[in-house]
Amino acid sequence: MAATGSEKQGGEDVRSFYVSTPIYYVNDAPHLGHAYTTVAGDVLTRWHRQRGEKVWYLTGTDEHGQKIMRTAEANNVTPQAWCDKLVEESWKPLWEHLGIANDDFIRTTEKRHTDRVQEFVQDLYDKDEIYKGGYEGPYCVGCEEYKLPGDLIEAEDGTKLCPIHKKPVEILKEENYFFKLSAYGPKLLEFYAANPGFIQPESARNEVVNFVKQGLQDLSISRSTFDWGVPVPWDDKHVIYVWVDALLNYATAVGYGSDQEKFDRTFPANVHLVGKDILRFHAVIWPAMLMAQGLPLPGKVVANGWLMVGGEKMSKSNLTGIKPQDLTSHFGVDAYRWYFLRAIAFGSDGSFSWEDFTARYTSELANDYGNLASRLAAMVGKYYGGALPEAAAAGEAEQAVHDGLSKAVAVADRKIGEELDFQGGILAIFDFVKQVNGYITEQEPWKVAKDESPEGRARLATILYTAAEALRGVAVLLNPVMPDTSQQLWECLGAEESLGALSGRRVQNAADWGQLPAGATVTKGAVLFPRLEEKPE
Repeated sequence: MAATGSEKQGGEDVRSFYVSTPIYYVNDAPHLGHAYTTVAGDVLTRWHRQRGEKVWYLTGTDEHGQKIMRTAEANNVTPQAWCDKLVEESWKPLWEHLGIANDDFIRTTEKRHTDRVQEFVQDLYDKDEIYKGGYEGPYCVGCEEYKLPGDLIEAEDGTKLCPIHKKPVEILKEENYFFKLSAYGPKLLEFYAANPGFIQPESARNEVVNFVKQGLQDLSISRSTFDWGVPVPWDDKHVIYVWVDALLNYATAVGYGSDQEKFDRTFPANVHLVGKDILRFHAVIWPAMLMAQGLPLPGKVVANGWLMVGGEKMSKSNLTGIKPQDLTSHFGVDAYRWYFLRAIAFGSDGSFSWEDFTARYTSELANDYGNLASRLAAMVGKYYGGALPEAAAAGEAEQAVHDGLSKAVAVADRKIGEELDFQGGILAIFDFVKQVNGYITEQEPWKVAKDESPEGRARLATILYTAAEALRGVAVLLNPVMPDTSQQLWECLGAEESLGALSGRRVQNAADWGQLPAGATVTKGAVLFPRLEEKPE
Protein backbone atom coordinates (compact mmCIF):
# COMPACT_ATOMS: atom_id res chain seq x y z
CA MET A 1 0.00 0.00 0.00
CA ALA A 2 2.95 2.30 -0.59
CA ALA A 3 3.04 5.33 -2.89
CA THR A 4 1.69 4.41 -6.30
CA GLY A 5 0.64 7.55 -8.20
CA SER A 6 2.67 8.44 -11.29
CA GLU A 7 2.76 10.44 -14.48
CA LYS A 8 4.27 9.79 -17.90
CA GLN A 9 7.48 11.66 -18.59
CA GLY A 10 9.85 10.71 -21.36
CA GLY A 11 8.04 7.42 -21.76
CA GLU A 12 8.61 6.43 -18.13
CA ASP A 13 6.40 6.56 -15.06
CA VAL A 14 7.64 9.42 -12.88
CA ARG A 15 6.20 10.10 -9.47
CA SER A 16 6.75 13.09 -7.23
CA PHE A 17 8.84 12.51 -4.13
CA TYR A 18 6.29 13.96 -1.72
CA VAL A 19 7.36 15.20 1.72
CA SER A 20 5.20 16.98 4.29
CA THR A 21 5.79 18.75 7.56
CA PRO A 22 3.01 18.87 10.13
CA ILE A 23 0.69 21.77 9.49
CA TYR A 24 1.49 23.94 12.46
CA TYR A 25 -1.01 25.24 14.97
CA VAL A 26 -1.14 29.04 14.73
CA ASN A 27 -1.91 29.98 18.31
CA ASP A 28 1.38 31.92 18.34
CA ALA A 29 4.51 32.71 16.32
CA PRO A 30 6.84 29.86 15.27
CA HIS A 31 9.82 28.84 17.41
CA LEU A 32 12.95 26.71 16.94
CA GLY A 33 11.02 23.44 17.23
CA HIS A 34 8.80 24.27 14.26
CA ALA A 35 11.78 25.45 12.24
CA TYR A 36 13.75 22.30 13.08
CA THR A 37 11.23 20.01 11.38
CA THR A 38 10.71 22.40 8.45
CA VAL A 39 14.43 22.78 7.75
CA ALA A 40 14.83 18.98 7.88
CA GLY A 41 12.11 18.60 5.27
CA ASP A 42 13.68 21.31 3.16
CA VAL A 43 17.10 19.62 3.23
CA LEU A 44 15.52 16.26 2.37
CA THR A 45 13.57 17.64 -0.58
CA ARG A 46 16.46 19.77 -1.83
CA TRP A 47 18.63 16.64 -1.70
CA HIS A 48 16.18 14.75 -3.90
CA ARG A 49 15.96 17.71 -6.28
CA GLN A 50 19.77 17.67 -6.45
CA ARG A 51 19.41 14.04 -7.53
CA GLY A 52 17.28 15.28 -10.44
CA GLU A 53 14.03 13.91 -9.06
CA LYS A 54 10.56 15.43 -9.25
CA VAL A 55 9.71 16.69 -5.75
CA TRP A 56 6.70 18.08 -3.90
CA TYR A 57 7.24 19.71 -0.49
CA LEU A 58 4.21 20.72 1.56
CA THR A 59 3.90 22.75 4.73
CA GLY A 60 1.15 24.93 6.13
CA THR A 61 -0.96 25.89 9.12
CA ASP A 62 -3.71 24.27 11.17
CA GLU A 63 -6.22 27.00 11.98
CA HIS A 64 -9.34 25.43 13.53
CA GLY A 65 -10.12 24.15 17.01
CA GLN A 66 -10.82 25.30 20.52
CA LYS A 67 -7.29 26.47 21.29
CA ILE A 68 -7.25 28.85 18.32
CA MET A 69 -10.70 30.15 19.26
CA ARG A 70 -9.68 30.84 22.86
CA THR A 71 -6.42 32.48 21.84
CA ALA A 72 -8.24 34.76 19.41
CA GLU A 73 -10.83 35.66 22.05
CA ALA A 74 -8.04 36.50 24.50
CA ASN A 75 -6.64 38.89 21.90
CA ASN A 76 -10.05 40.42 21.14
CA VAL A 77 -10.10 39.39 17.49
CA THR A 78 -11.95 36.80 15.43
CA PRO A 79 -10.27 33.42 14.94
CA GLN A 80 -9.89 34.09 11.21
CA ALA A 81 -8.31 37.50 11.80
CA TRP A 82 -5.91 35.95 14.32
CA CYS A 83 -4.87 33.25 11.87
CA ASP A 84 -4.49 35.69 8.97
CA LYS A 85 -2.24 37.96 11.00
CA LEU A 86 0.04 35.20 12.27
CA VAL A 87 0.35 33.38 8.94
CA GLU A 88 1.16 36.50 6.94
CA GLU A 89 3.31 38.27 9.53
CA SER A 90 5.10 35.37 11.23
CA TRP A 91 4.90 31.95 9.59
CA LYS A 92 5.35 32.63 5.89
CA PRO A 93 8.05 35.30 6.42
CA LEU A 94 10.07 32.92 8.62
CA TRP A 95 10.05 30.13 6.05
CA GLU A 96 11.18 32.63 3.42
CA HIS A 97 13.91 33.89 5.77
CA LEU A 98 15.20 30.35 6.34
CA GLY A 99 15.28 29.57 2.62
CA ILE A 100 12.51 26.96 2.79
CA ALA A 101 11.72 25.91 -0.80
CA ASN A 102 8.22 24.53 -0.21
CA ASP A 103 6.03 23.88 -3.25
CA ASP A 104 2.78 24.65 -1.42
CA PHE A 105 1.59 26.24 1.80
CA ILE A 106 -1.86 25.07 2.82
CA ARG A 107 -4.13 26.70 5.37
CA THR A 108 -6.99 24.64 6.78
CA THR A 109 -9.35 27.63 6.51
CA GLU A 110 -8.98 27.65 2.71
CA LYS A 111 -12.02 26.58 0.70
CA ARG A 112 -9.92 24.13 -1.35
CA HIS A 113 -9.42 22.28 1.92
CA THR A 114 -12.68 22.69 3.85
CA ASP A 115 -14.89 21.54 0.95
CA ARG A 116 -12.84 18.39 0.48
CA VAL A 117 -12.83 17.65 4.22
CA GLN A 118 -16.61 17.69 4.24
CA GLU A 119 -16.70 15.38 1.21
CA PHE A 120 -14.26 12.94 2.80
CA VAL A 121 -16.17 12.76 6.08
CA GLN A 122 -19.51 12.50 4.27
CA ASP A 123 -18.15 9.53 2.32
CA LEU A 124 -17.17 7.79 5.56
CA TYR A 125 -20.61 8.51 7.03
CA ASP A 126 -22.30 7.09 3.93
CA LYS A 127 -20.14 3.96 4.26
CA ASP A 128 -21.36 3.50 7.84
CA GLU A 129 -17.88 4.18 9.21
CA ILE A 130 -19.26 6.98 11.43
CA TYR A 131 -22.00 6.83 14.07
CA LYS A 132 -23.48 9.14 16.71
CA GLY A 133 -22.69 8.63 20.40
CA GLY A 134 -21.71 10.34 23.63
CA TYR A 135 -18.39 10.76 25.36
CA GLU A 136 -17.05 12.00 28.66
CA GLY A 137 -13.39 12.20 29.52
CA PRO A 138 -10.29 14.30 30.21
CA TYR A 139 -9.49 16.68 27.35
CA CYS A 140 -6.31 18.71 26.75
CA VAL A 141 -7.07 21.84 24.77
CA GLY A 142 -3.36 22.30 24.03
CA CYS A 143 -3.20 18.89 22.33
CA GLU A 144 -6.80 19.13 21.10
CA GLU A 145 -7.14 15.52 22.25
CA TYR A 146 -9.09 13.39 24.68
CA LYS A 147 -6.59 11.72 26.99
CA LEU A 148 -6.68 8.24 28.45
CA PRO A 149 -6.61 8.37 32.26
CA GLY A 150 -3.36 6.39 32.25
CA ASP A 151 -1.67 9.03 30.10
CA LEU A 152 -2.11 11.80 32.69
CA ILE A 153 0.38 12.90 35.31
CA GLU A 154 -0.51 14.20 38.76
CA ALA A 155 0.45 17.54 40.25
CA GLU A 156 1.40 17.88 43.93
CA ASP A 157 -2.17 18.94 44.76
CA GLY A 158 -3.60 15.91 42.96
CA THR A 159 -4.70 17.79 39.83
CA LYS A 160 -4.49 15.70 36.65
CA LEU A 161 -2.19 17.24 34.06
CA CYS A 162 -1.43 16.70 30.39
CA PRO A 163 2.03 15.06 30.29
CA ILE A 164 3.07 17.27 27.35
CA HIS A 165 1.74 20.69 28.33
CA LYS A 166 1.90 20.18 32.12
CA LYS A 167 -1.48 21.91 32.39
CA PRO A 168 -4.74 20.67 33.94
CA VAL A 169 -7.05 18.75 31.63
CA GLU A 170 -10.74 19.57 31.33
CA ILE A 171 -13.45 16.96 31.84
CA LEU A 172 -15.71 17.22 28.82
CA LYS A 173 -19.05 15.55 28.24
CA GLU A 174 -20.76 15.99 24.89
CA GLU A 175 -22.66 14.24 22.12
CA ASN A 176 -20.29 13.49 19.24
CA TYR A 177 -19.94 11.53 16.04
CA PHE A 178 -17.45 8.67 16.16
CA PHE A 179 -15.23 7.01 13.57
CA LYS A 180 -15.00 3.22 14.00
CA LEU A 181 -11.28 3.33 14.70
CA SER A 182 -11.41 0.24 16.92
CA ALA A 183 -12.17 -1.93 13.87
CA TYR A 184 -8.82 -1.02 12.30
CA GLY A 185 -6.51 -2.25 15.06
CA PRO A 186 -5.84 -5.68 13.47
CA LYS A 187 -5.45 -4.14 10.00
CA LEU A 188 -2.97 -1.59 11.31
CA LEU A 189 -0.90 -4.25 13.09
CA GLU A 190 -0.85 -6.32 9.91
CA PHE A 191 0.30 -3.28 7.95
CA TYR A 192 3.04 -2.43 10.48
CA ALA A 193 4.32 -6.01 10.31
CA ALA A 194 4.39 -5.98 6.51
CA ASN A 195 6.02 -2.52 6.40
CA PRO A 196 8.54 -2.38 9.27
CA GLY A 197 9.99 0.92 8.00
CA PHE A 198 6.63 2.71 8.03
CA ILE A 199 7.22 4.27 11.47
CA GLN A 200 10.66 5.63 12.32
CA PRO A 201 12.72 5.64 14.45
CA GLU A 202 12.46 2.11 15.87
CA SER A 203 11.58 3.40 19.34
CA ALA A 204 8.63 5.29 17.85
CA ARG A 205 7.49 2.19 15.98
CA ASN A 206 7.57 0.11 19.14
CA GLU A 207 5.53 2.71 21.00
CA VAL A 208 2.81 2.75 18.34
CA VAL A 209 2.67 -1.01 17.94
CA ASN A 210 2.31 -1.50 21.70
CA PHE A 211 -0.38 1.19 21.84
CA VAL A 212 -2.45 -0.44 19.09
CA LYS A 213 -2.02 -3.92 20.60
CA GLN A 214 -3.72 -2.69 23.77
CA GLY A 215 -6.88 -2.10 21.74
CA LEU A 216 -8.15 1.05 20.06
CA GLN A 217 -11.18 3.08 21.07
CA ASP A 218 -13.48 4.62 18.49
CA LEU A 219 -12.48 8.19 17.69
CA SER A 220 -14.67 11.19 18.42
CA ILE A 221 -14.57 13.11 15.13
CA SER A 222 -16.84 16.04 15.99
CA ARG A 223 -17.30 18.71 18.64
CA SER A 224 -20.55 20.41 19.56
CA THR A 225 -19.50 22.83 22.32
CA PHE A 226 -17.93 25.43 19.99
CA ASP A 227 -18.24 26.39 16.33
CA TRP A 228 -14.73 27.29 15.10
CA GLY A 229 -14.20 24.46 12.65
CA VAL A 230 -15.44 22.79 9.49
CA PRO A 231 -19.17 22.02 9.87
CA VAL A 232 -20.23 18.37 9.80
CA PRO A 233 -22.07 18.26 6.46
CA TRP A 234 -25.13 16.32 7.68
CA ASP A 235 -25.38 18.05 11.09
CA ASP A 236 -24.39 21.71 11.32
CA LYS A 237 -24.63 21.66 15.12
CA HIS A 238 -21.25 19.90 15.06
CA VAL A 239 -17.83 20.82 13.69
CA ILE A 240 -15.31 18.24 12.54
CA TYR A 241 -12.63 17.32 15.09
CA VAL A 242 -9.61 19.46 14.38
CA TRP A 243 -7.24 16.51 13.96
CA VAL A 244 -9.42 14.82 11.33
CA ASP A 245 -9.58 18.16 9.54
CA ALA A 246 -5.82 18.69 9.89
CA LEU A 247 -4.67 15.26 8.72
CA LEU A 248 -6.66 15.57 5.52
CA ASN A 249 -4.48 18.47 4.37
CA TYR A 250 -1.98 15.92 3.06
CA ALA A 251 -4.64 14.83 0.57
CA THR A 252 -6.50 18.07 -0.13
CA ALA A 253 -3.30 19.99 -0.88
CA VAL A 254 -2.40 17.66 -3.74
CA GLY A 255 -5.74 17.55 -5.49
CA TYR A 256 -7.98 15.14 -3.58
CA GLY A 257 -11.45 15.56 -5.00
CA SER A 258 -10.41 18.42 -7.29
CA ASP A 259 -7.42 17.45 -9.47
CA GLN A 260 -7.26 13.70 -9.97
CA GLU A 261 -4.22 13.82 -12.24
CA LYS A 262 -2.17 15.73 -9.68
CA PHE A 263 -3.44 13.51 -6.89
CA ASP A 264 -2.47 10.34 -8.75
CA ARG A 265 1.08 11.50 -9.42
CA THR A 266 1.68 12.85 -5.90
CA PHE A 267 -0.37 11.08 -3.22
CA PRO A 268 0.38 9.48 -0.83
CA ALA A 269 3.37 11.15 0.80
CA ASN A 270 6.67 9.35 0.68
CA VAL A 271 7.60 10.91 4.04
CA HIS A 272 5.49 12.56 6.73
CA LEU A 273 7.77 14.45 9.12
CA VAL A 274 6.15 14.88 12.53
CA GLY A 275 7.04 15.71 16.11
CA LYS A 276 6.92 12.70 18.38
CA ASP A 277 4.05 14.22 20.38
CA ILE A 278 1.75 13.91 17.34
CA LEU A 279 3.01 10.52 16.20
CA ARG A 280 -0.15 8.56 17.09
CA PHE A 281 -2.34 10.85 15.00
CA HIS A 282 -0.16 10.18 11.95
CA ALA A 283 0.70 6.53 12.52
CA VAL A 284 -2.69 5.31 13.81
CA ILE A 285 -5.58 7.64 12.98
CA TRP A 286 -4.34 8.81 9.56
CA PRO A 287 -3.68 5.35 8.07
CA ALA A 288 -6.97 4.06 9.50
CA MET A 289 -8.83 6.93 7.81
CA LEU A 290 -7.10 6.11 4.53
CA MET A 291 -7.91 2.42 4.87
CA ALA A 292 -11.55 3.27 5.45
CA GLN A 293 -11.58 5.34 2.26
CA GLY A 294 -9.65 2.78 0.21
CA LEU A 295 -6.70 5.10 -0.37
CA PRO A 296 -3.00 4.13 -0.35
CA LEU A 297 -0.95 4.68 2.79
CA PRO A 298 2.18 6.87 3.13
CA GLY A 299 5.67 5.50 2.63
CA LYS A 300 6.83 6.38 6.13
CA VAL A 301 6.07 8.52 9.16
CA VAL A 302 9.24 9.84 10.76
CA ALA A 303 9.06 11.32 14.25
CA ASN A 304 11.75 13.78 15.22
CA GLY A 305 12.63 14.34 18.85
CA TRP A 306 12.10 17.43 20.95
CA LEU A 307 14.42 20.37 21.23
CA MET A 308 15.09 20.86 24.92
CA VAL A 309 15.91 23.97 26.93
CA GLY A 310 16.81 23.47 30.57
CA GLY A 311 15.50 19.91 30.44
CA GLU A 312 12.06 20.99 29.17
CA LYS A 313 10.57 20.59 25.71
CA MET A 314 10.88 23.83 23.78
CA SER A 315 7.38 25.21 23.40
CA LYS A 316 5.35 28.39 23.59
CA SER A 317 3.24 27.12 26.48
CA ASN A 318 6.33 26.36 28.57
CA LEU A 319 7.75 29.81 27.77
CA THR A 320 10.91 28.27 26.33
CA GLY A 321 10.23 29.14 22.72
CA ILE A 322 13.20 30.83 21.07
CA LYS A 323 12.84 32.78 17.85
CA PRO A 324 14.97 31.43 15.01
CA GLN A 325 15.81 35.03 14.11
CA ASP A 326 17.60 35.34 17.47
CA LEU A 327 20.12 32.85 16.12
CA THR A 328 20.22 33.69 12.41
CA SER A 329 21.03 37.31 13.19
CA HIS A 330 24.18 36.12 14.98
CA PHE A 331 25.26 32.93 13.18
CA GLY A 332 23.66 33.42 9.75
CA VAL A 333 20.90 31.46 8.07
CA ASP A 334 23.07 28.74 6.52
CA ALA A 335 24.86 28.00 9.79
CA TYR A 336 21.45 27.82 11.48
CA ARG A 337 20.19 25.30 8.91
CA TRP A 338 23.37 23.25 9.38
CA TYR A 339 23.65 23.31 13.15
CA PHE A 340 20.49 21.57 14.34
CA LEU A 341 20.77 18.74 11.81
CA ARG A 342 24.49 18.39 12.55
CA ALA A 343 24.27 18.56 16.35
CA ILE A 344 21.20 16.37 16.95
CA ALA A 345 20.55 12.86 15.70
CA PHE A 346 17.20 13.15 13.89
CA GLY A 347 14.61 11.19 15.84
CA SER A 348 16.26 11.80 19.21
CA ASP A 349 15.74 14.60 21.70
CA GLY A 350 18.45 17.22 21.70
CA SER A 351 19.37 20.20 23.84
CA PHE A 352 20.08 23.56 22.30
CA SER A 353 23.09 25.43 23.66
CA TRP A 354 24.40 28.78 22.48
CA GLU A 355 27.87 27.69 23.59
CA ASP A 356 27.72 24.45 21.61
CA PHE A 357 26.52 26.28 18.50
CA THR A 358 29.39 28.76 18.85
CA ALA A 359 31.99 26.04 19.30
CA ARG A 360 30.81 23.99 16.32
CA TYR A 361 30.50 27.07 14.11
CA THR A 362 34.05 28.14 14.91
CA SER A 363 35.64 24.71 14.64
CA GLU A 364 33.81 23.08 11.74
CA LEU A 365 32.39 25.89 9.63
CA ALA A 366 34.87 28.72 10.05
CA ASN A 367 38.14 26.86 10.68
CA ASP A 368 37.71 23.61 8.76
CA TYR A 369 35.45 24.50 5.84
CA GLY A 370 35.61 28.25 5.39
CA ASN A 371 39.36 28.47 5.96
CA LEU A 372 40.00 25.69 3.44
CA ALA A 373 38.11 27.62 0.76
CA SER A 374 39.95 30.85 1.61
CA ARG A 375 43.40 29.20 1.59
CA LEU A 376 42.79 27.57 -1.77
CA ALA A 377 41.58 30.78 -3.41
CA ALA A 378 44.48 32.73 -1.94
CA MET A 379 47.08 30.25 -3.25
CA VAL A 380 45.55 30.02 -6.74
CA GLY A 381 45.50 33.81 -6.81
CA LYS A 382 49.08 34.13 -5.58
CA TYR A 383 50.72 31.43 -7.68
CA TYR A 384 48.55 31.37 -10.83
CA GLY A 385 46.91 34.78 -11.02
CA GLY A 386 43.50 33.29 -10.19
CA ALA A 387 43.42 30.80 -13.09
CA LEU A 388 42.96 27.20 -11.94
CA PRO A 389 46.05 25.26 -13.08
CA GLU A 390 45.94 22.00 -14.97
CA ALA A 391 46.81 18.98 -12.83
CA ALA A 392 49.67 16.68 -13.75
CA ALA A 393 49.67 12.97 -13.01
CA ALA A 394 47.99 12.15 -9.71
CA GLY A 395 49.76 10.14 -7.06
CA GLU A 396 48.62 8.11 -4.09
CA ALA A 397 47.79 11.21 -2.06
CA GLU A 398 45.51 12.52 -4.79
CA GLN A 399 43.89 9.14 -5.27
CA ALA A 400 43.09 9.10 -1.56
CA VAL A 401 41.28 12.43 -1.97
CA HIS A 402 39.36 11.07 -5.00
CA ASP A 403 38.39 8.01 -2.98
CA GLY A 404 37.43 10.16 -0.01
CA LEU A 405 35.02 12.17 -2.13
CA SER A 406 33.49 9.01 -3.56
CA LYS A 407 32.93 7.69 -0.05
CA ALA A 408 31.43 10.99 1.14
CA VAL A 409 29.00 11.02 -1.79
CA ALA A 410 27.90 7.42 -1.24
CA VAL A 411 27.49 7.75 2.52
CA ALA A 412 25.79 11.15 2.47
CA ASP A 413 23.41 10.13 -0.32
CA ARG A 414 22.35 7.04 1.56
CA LYS A 415 22.08 8.64 4.97
CA ILE A 416 20.37 11.90 3.97
CA GLY A 417 18.41 10.80 0.93
CA GLU A 418 17.24 7.40 2.16
CA GLU A 419 17.69 7.02 5.90
CA LEU A 420 16.96 10.62 6.97
CA ASP A 421 20.10 10.44 9.08
CA PHE A 422 20.98 14.07 8.49
CA GLN A 423 23.66 14.09 11.16
CA GLY A 424 25.39 11.04 9.70
CA GLY A 425 25.30 12.47 6.18
CA ILE A 426 26.65 15.87 7.24
CA LEU A 427 29.39 14.24 9.29
CA ALA A 428 30.48 12.21 6.26
CA ILE A 429 30.83 15.41 4.23
CA PHE A 430 32.76 17.19 6.96
CA ASP A 431 35.02 14.18 7.50
CA PHE A 432 35.96 14.65 3.87
CA VAL A 433 36.57 18.37 4.46
CA LYS A 434 38.94 17.39 7.27
CA GLN A 435 40.65 14.94 4.91
CA VAL A 436 41.24 17.67 2.34
CA ASN A 437 42.62 19.95 5.03
CA GLY A 438 44.96 17.15 6.04
CA TYR A 439 45.99 16.68 2.42
CA ILE A 440 46.91 20.39 2.13
CA THR A 441 48.82 20.29 5.40
CA GLU A 442 50.80 17.21 4.36
CA GLN A 443 51.56 18.40 0.83
CA GLU A 444 52.63 21.88 1.96
CA PRO A 445 51.97 23.71 -1.35
CA TRP A 446 53.55 26.89 0.05
CA LYS A 447 56.85 25.01 0.23
CA VAL A 448 56.37 23.29 -3.13
CA ALA A 449 55.84 26.74 -4.68
CA LYS A 450 59.46 27.57 -3.94
CA ASP A 451 60.57 24.85 -6.38
CA GLU A 452 60.66 26.62 -9.75
CA SER A 453 61.49 23.44 -11.71
CA PRO A 454 58.93 21.99 -14.14
CA GLU A 455 58.42 19.12 -11.72
CA GLY A 456 57.82 21.53 -8.85
CA ARG A 457 55.37 23.61 -10.86
CA ALA A 458 53.53 20.49 -11.98
CA ARG A 459 53.32 19.25 -8.40
CA LEU A 460 51.96 22.56 -7.14
CA ALA A 461 49.36 22.61 -9.91
CA THR A 462 48.23 19.09 -9.01
CA ILE A 463 47.86 19.90 -5.31
CA LEU A 464 45.80 23.03 -5.92
CA TYR A 465 43.66 21.43 -8.61
CA THR A 466 42.95 18.48 -6.31
CA ALA A 467 41.82 20.79 -3.52
CA ALA A 468 39.64 22.79 -5.90
CA GLU A 469 37.96 19.66 -7.29
CA ALA A 470 37.38 18.42 -3.76
CA LEU A 471 35.67 21.68 -2.87
CA ARG A 472 33.62 21.51 -6.05
CA GLY A 473 32.24 18.19 -4.81
CA VAL A 474 31.64 19.61 -1.33
CA ALA A 475 29.66 22.54 -2.79
CA VAL A 476 27.31 20.09 -4.52
CA LEU A 477 26.89 17.94 -1.39
CA LEU A 478 26.26 20.87 0.94
CA ASN A 479 23.95 22.76 -1.41
CA PRO A 480 20.78 21.22 0.08
CA VAL A 481 21.98 22.04 3.59
CA MET A 482 23.60 25.46 3.10
CA PRO A 483 22.44 26.80 -0.27
CA ASP A 484 23.72 30.37 0.03
CA THR A 485 27.29 29.56 1.05
CA SER A 486 27.42 26.66 -1.40
CA GLN A 487 26.46 29.04 -4.19
CA GLN A 488 29.09 31.50 -2.99
CA LEU A 489 31.77 28.79 -3.05
CA TRP A 490 30.56 27.56 -6.45
CA GLU A 491 31.05 31.02 -7.91
CA CYS A 492 34.43 31.50 -6.21
CA LEU A 493 35.66 28.27 -7.84
CA GLY A 494 34.63 29.59 -11.25
CA ALA A 495 32.16 26.72 -11.52
CA GLU A 496 29.11 28.85 -12.29
CA GLU A 497 30.80 30.14 -15.44
CA SER A 498 32.45 26.89 -16.47
CA LEU A 499 29.92 24.25 -15.38
CA GLY A 500 26.61 26.09 -15.12
CA ALA A 501 24.11 26.35 -12.28
CA LEU A 502 24.87 24.51 -9.05
CA SER A 503 21.27 23.29 -8.89
CA GLY A 504 21.86 21.38 -12.10
CA ARG A 505 24.76 19.33 -10.73
CA ARG A 506 23.72 15.89 -9.53
CA VAL A 507 24.61 14.53 -6.09
CA GLN A 508 25.22 11.07 -7.48
CA ASN A 509 27.79 12.47 -9.95
CA ALA A 510 29.57 14.75 -7.49
CA ALA A 511 32.55 12.39 -7.17
CA ASP A 512 33.20 12.20 -10.92
CA TRP A 513 36.70 13.63 -11.00
CA GLY A 514 37.97 16.35 -13.30
CA GLN A 515 34.81 18.40 -13.75
CA LEU A 516 36.43 21.79 -13.13
CA PRO A 517 38.29 22.83 -16.28
CA ALA A 518 41.83 24.18 -16.12
CA GLY A 519 41.74 27.93 -16.51
CA ALA A 520 38.55 28.40 -14.48
CA THR A 521 38.69 31.74 -12.68
CA VAL A 522 39.12 31.25 -8.94
CA THR A 523 38.37 34.26 -6.77
CA LYS A 524 38.64 34.69 -3.03
CA GLY A 525 35.30 36.42 -2.47
CA ALA A 526 33.79 37.13 0.93
CA VAL A 527 34.58 34.85 3.87
CA LEU A 528 32.08 31.98 3.91
CA PHE A 529 31.73 31.97 7.69
CA PRO A 530 32.84 35.25 9.27
CA ARG A 531 34.29 35.46 12.76
CA LEU A 532 31.52 35.65 15.33
CA GLU A 533 30.99 38.82 17.31
CA GLU A 534 30.33 38.68 21.03
CA LYS A 535 27.10 36.93 22.03
CA PRO A 536 24.32 39.53 22.12
CA GLU A 537 22.62 40.18 25.45
